[in-house]
Amino acid sequence: MNEENKTEEKKPETAEKPQDNAQAKGLLKKEREFVIPGDKIVDTMDYLPGRNCFRKGDSVFATKIGLVGVNGRVVSVIPLNESYIPKAGDMVIGEVVDIQNNGWVVDIKSADTAYLPLSGIREFIDVSKTDLSNYYDIGDAIYAKISLATDNSTQLTMDDSRARKFKDGRILTINPAKVPRIIGKKGSMISIIKSQTGCRISVGQNGLIWIEGGDEELAIKAIGMVEKNSYLEGLTEKVSELLGYKPGEQPAEQAERSKEENVDG
Repeated sequence: MNEENKTEEKKPETAEKPQDNAQAKGLLKKEREFVIPGDKIVDTMDYLPGRNCFRKGDSVFATKIGLVGVNGRVVSVIPLNESYIPKAGDMVIGEVVDIQNNGWVVDIKSADTAYLPLSGIREFIDVSKTDLSNYYDIGDAIYAKISLATDNSTQLTMDDSRARKFKDGRILTINPAKVPRIIGKKGSMISIIKSQTGCRISVGQNGLIWIEGGDEELAIKAIGMVEKNSYLEGLTEKVSELLGYKPGEQPAEQAERSKEENVDG
């Protein structure tokens, strides 16, 4: 009887621990886990290959050095270093470098310059009566949306509620590959930085970030921490501590309000 009881008592200890849902579904690497080209990320047809990944049989492999990203059923690799490749729908920060008869040439820190045509401006401009430099002059910094991106050309538009010309503030340059970490899931990281520093911040997918007002130095320090440590887990907590939050006491409602007020972040 005693032996039977001992056996029964040991069963829970020797029973296999249930796998987490990610592993059960064939996801072999955790989100933000470091991978190199050839690493197997997924071993199931339940997931689709995204950026910097390819499928072979039932598996998905990495093609670049970077961090695993999972968005629904799509897995991708966020490179640790990369140049910006324009994509339609991206918000970017650029500098006007030339004015032509029907628009402006803008440097967006990619392989080629972008073009902002008159059709990309919200209001009608009569070029026979108006000097285009009155709207955007050479050297002006603008926040614009990419309306068209092909192998041959990139076009911008200002017909977006977030688009504007910057008059004050500072512009930082970071590696475009780090932008997703600066923004965070659903804007969580950038919302915390905004709410605690009081800064207005616009993030360009091309790796340029505009900051104005509030404690700009603290915001710059926080962004630098994220860029330098983008591969670390628990980065949100580390940044929160830098910004003055005590562990477990983040004002979630304040961060959420900041996120709603600045949808570009």
